[in-house]
This record gives sequence, structure tokens and C-alpha cells, in this order.
Amino acid sequence: MHCPFCRHPDSRVVDSRTSDDGLSIRRRRQCPQCNRRFTTIETASLSVVKRSGATEPFSREKIVNGVRKACQGRPVSDDDLAVLAQRVEETLRASGSAELDAYEIGLAILGPLRELDEVAYLRFASVYQAYNSLEDFEAAITALRAENEEAEARRAAGQDEPADQGTAAAE
Repeated sequence: MHCPFCRHPDSRVVDSRTSDDGLSIRRRRQCPQCNRRFTTIETASLSVVKRSGATEPFSREKIVNGVRKACQGRPVSDDDLAVLAQRVEETLRASGSAELDAYEIGLAILGPLRELDEVAYLRFASVYQAYNSLEDFEAAITALRAENEEAEARRAAGQDEPADQGTAAAE
């Protein structure tokens, strides 16, 4: 790491800490030449492979901007969008892949977006799941209704847990 003050090609790490989100490391460094200290932040890079084949660095901001369009006119705050983008990034990093297809990122957004707002989910899904007709929308809405009714029936019966977890806990 070059010193930002004197451009000396080396520096010594004085202190290392994990950042708040746990996805980066903050390091305090000291230059052996001028003895000045500076901070660096290190992150593992994620690359996005676009449809054109071009590769660019992953950006949470692009997720927020894309989802913001789907959430237009919906009761979704900027904080909600930031949390969604963080959840998506954590999911993508957990996959272990350093290069991700842009389509995979769109699909990774669907789950958290559905939990956040179902109308925004349908808007976003219409692009990433290539809804071509009204029947596609009707099928998606029918599936959402069925899952909501099933979840409501479980809540009414006092079964908040999925069935296989509940049986394991009873044993």
C-alpha cells in the first residue's frame, strides 16, 4: 500500500478491525518513511457479468436504484431499500462466487423484495421472470394469494414454524 502523503511504496499495519457490516476490514497503517498514519478499508470484490459480457464491480446502490423504481408509490422507505440491498449482498457473498451474472442478482432480489412489498415484488418480477401476458401476472398473483392464505391458516392454528422444524422440536 503506497503512503498517500509521501508515496512510499510500503506501510506497516498498526491496527485491524472488522467494520460494522462485517463485510470489510478497517486497517490503520503507518508509513516507515514519513511516520504518518492513514486508514484503509479492504473488501472482497464482487464482479457482475452483464448481458453484454462486460464485467463491472458490484454496487449496492444499483440494487437500491433498480428496486426503487419498482417501489415507486409504495410505502417503502430508503432505509428499507438499504436493508434489502444489504441482505441481497450478504446472500450473494454467501454463494462463494466472485463473479455473478446480472440475472442471478435480479433473482436474489426477489425473495427480500417480496417480504418487503408484494406489489413492488410483482413489478420487479415481471421483468426478471419475463412475464409476457396477463396470464403470467394472474399465475403469480394466484401463487402469492395461496401462500398468504396458507401462512394465515398456520398462524390461526398456532403453527408459526414450518412443519418439519416443529416436529423436530417436539421430539
